[in-house]
Amino acid sequence: MTRVALLAYDGVEALDFAGPFEVFTTAARVHARTAPGEPVFEVVAVAAGPGPVRARAGLELLPSATIADAGVVDVLVVPGGVVDGVRGDRAVLDWLARVHATTRLTASVCTGAFVLAAAGILTCGPATTHWEDLDDLAAQFPALEVVGQRRWVRQGRVFTSAGISAGIDLSLHLVEVLAGRELAVRTARQLDYPMPPDA
Repeated sequence: MTRVALLAYDGVEALDFAGPFEVFTTAARVHARTAPGEPVFEVVAVAAGPGPVRARAGLELLPSATIADAGVVDVLVVPGGVVDGVRGDRAVLDWLARVHATTRLTASVCTGAFVLAAAGILTCGPATTHWEDLDDLAAQFPALEVVGQRRWVRQGRVFTSAGISAGIDLSLHLVEVLAGRELAVRTARQLDYPMPPDA
């Protein structure tokens, strides 16, 4: 089983969080129909501390784990949103760096790339983010090769995606990478969402 952790924080973009959450939980459900037994994915929402977090548009999310008790993480996903607070939280950044050291894959959606960069996970090479934030990412982290007009960009085991709905595209791609194209296609079908082409 692959354990997927999504970071939740005050100011997170609701769809940046919920899109990947739905893709991985739907993939687990679809997989279980034909392969009962151990789930293919376990998905957990992780926050800095206990209690709800408030998404950018006001939606409250109640994560099921904190950075102190999140346990083993195979796939780490950092959604975007208003990231000023979270990228200044040293405890969260340190946790991200520690977890990334042993993940199979680490990914960001939208402005989550700024958080990965602040944590020292994204230090150089190609990366992307929401089209509005490409120039800021390049200015703040000049060692990065910031790429526009791409749904997602892979750099080794680190993936960054463009804004909002691109996180769904990237998540379907990650299902394919982790569990095969057949499951990814069936998951997209269940979501009534087109299977994205490569980046």
